[in-house]
Amino acid sequence: MLYDSETSGACNIIPFQMEILSRHRDYLSRWVEAGMPMGVSDADIFPAEQKQAGVSSGYVLVWVRETPDPAYKVYSRGNRWVVMDAIRDTALGNFNSFSDALHMIRPVLPREQNIVAA
Repeated sequence: MLYDSETSGACNIIPFQMEILSRHRDYLSRWVEAGMPMGVSDADIFPAEQKQAGVSSGYVLVWVRETPDPAYKVYSRGNRWVVMDAIRDTALGNFNSFSDALHMIRPVLPREQNIVAA
């Protein structure tokens, strides 16, 4: 919380937000490769069209071989990772880590206690 000295006692709340980092890109690449036999076709990271407070400035779209359109969207909201059904625009869950979010889509990589992709 930041206090504004101009207006005594008023404060500006800055929402926490996680971003997609290089370690997430690396993990996503390994996850896509491991997920191909289970129907994952591709995934890519895109910049958000509009900046929202507390929401990451980028998101991941995941394609599966069952549909030509992206099937899932993954982004951070505050300190959680959200998985959306991209076709029906419905939230499927929110997770503590990026790897947990991808694991919900396809559990193709072993889950480790001290994984770097949080």
